[in-house]
Amino acid sequence: MKAFILAAGKGTRLKPYTDKTPKCLMPICGRPLLEIWIELLATHGIRKVLINLHHHADQVRSFIGRMSCPGNLSIETVYEPVLLGSAGTLWANRDFVSGEDDFLIVYADNLTNCDLSKMIDKHRFFRSMGAILTMGVFRADNPSACGIATRDETGRIVDFVEKPQRPLDNLANAGIYIANRMLWQEITPLSLEDGIYDFGHHVLPRLVGKMFAYEIQEFLLDIGTPENWASAQQKWKSVTNQTKY
Repeated sequence: MKAFILAAGKGTRLKPYTDKTPKCLMPICGRPLLEIWIELLATHGIRKVLINLHHHADQVRSFIGRMSCPGNLSIETVYEPVLLGSAGTLWANRDFVSGEDDFLIVYADNLTNCDLSKMIDKHRFFRSMGAILTMGVFRADNPSACGIATRDETGRIVDFVEKPQRPLDNLANAGIYIANRMLWQEITPLSLEDGIYDFGHHVLPRLVGKMFAYEIQEFLLDIGTPENWASAQQKWKSVTNQTKY
């Protein structure tokens, strides 16, 4: 299986740290977040990864060039002179997963030890029920700041709203997805004034009824703010002391 790691963002919420360091290379207990992601993906059988780059792209390329990839995993990068948005990146690089039945999409600013193998197995079950995409979800303390899904008793997502003013639930989008090739029939390039084609705003609402929720039980934290990044240092120590991928 192959995976997209979406890592091109400017890390605006994490300033001033991201003025000099790309968010995906922010250290977590001394290790760059991207390294943690690559190790996790390799552990769960991912063989090829495509990483999109923009902010401090040369730093990310240099880091990838120095690192020793675990297992048989290989890494490709693609530079975006102008940010395309998460859905724009996927559409522009859809040939990367040509011929794949299923593929992963992950946001590089999340820190997790999610059991991706279990999620992949569940996606294959959901696919037998018509799933185009399986969305990793978690219980959010502040649902109005997240994309919120409502699911039925089978796990099918029957409603999805990005950052709702009046959330109906607290089941939040974790930024970890498994999709199959039918996704490309649901993504069509949009003519947007700012050129940004966002997965959460422009694609996921169109997949309601065709995607399923997988609730992540393991550790998950968006490190995209100074407060969360600082919190991650202590929390991750506890996680890694208890478990191994």
